[in-house]
Amino acid sequence: MQLSVAYLDTVNSKTSMDDISSVLDKAERHAIQQIPWPEFSYKPEASFSIAHTGDCILLKYFIQEKTIRAVHYSDNSPVHEDSCVEFFVTFDNNEKYYNVEFNCIGACLFGFGKNRLQRELLDDDILRRIRRQVGIKVNQENNNLVNWELVAMIPVDVFAYHKILSLQKMQCRGNFYKCGDKLPEPHFLSWQDMKAIEPAFHLSEFFGNIYFK
Repeated sequence: MQLSVAYLDTVNSKTSMDDISSVLDKAERHAIQQIPWPEFSYKPEASFSIAHTGDCILLKYFIQEKTIRAVHYSDNSPVHEDSCVEFFVTFDNNEKYYNVEFNCIGACLFGFGKNRLQRELLDDDILRRIRRQVGIKVNQENNNLVNWELVAMIPVDVFAYHKILSLQKMQCRGNFYKCGDKLPEPHFLSWQDMKAIEPAFHLSEFFGNIYFK
């Protein structure tokens, strides 16, 4: 499977997050509905839309789940323990990859390395360049399920170990995830299916192809 990421010339790094959110609302949505580990059977509704401007990745997640957790407020804290969405990507078929993780209040963890243990967290000044917007709403008409959305504008210069001049026509590999390690019902969903004995998102061999138009 290949994910084709549309190029937008109507958006730039100074576009408001509200306008970016509206644009991504109209884009194609991709389901995060694979359950690689059936023993964790809870399956919240999770999808994302994605586009790019050449120098930025635009990403929006759409989540509906029974409950949320938001304990971590600081960047580079263990946001995967909260209600969390994640984007992993590798450029130029490099064995090392970036992991960009957000909880439902926008705290971000951003790392780079070749596996789960061998990773380096990016500096705070780099993380501050990632613009974020979140919205949370309780749906009282639908069993009080929680709907939340996260919009992120990720400039290419935050991928500090690569010199990316433009994303256009770039072929990458990656995966998208929804998790909540410490929620009442822990869950681990992915865009591309994976095979492992226990939950582990840091498996680049299962990344899917991503093409930036």
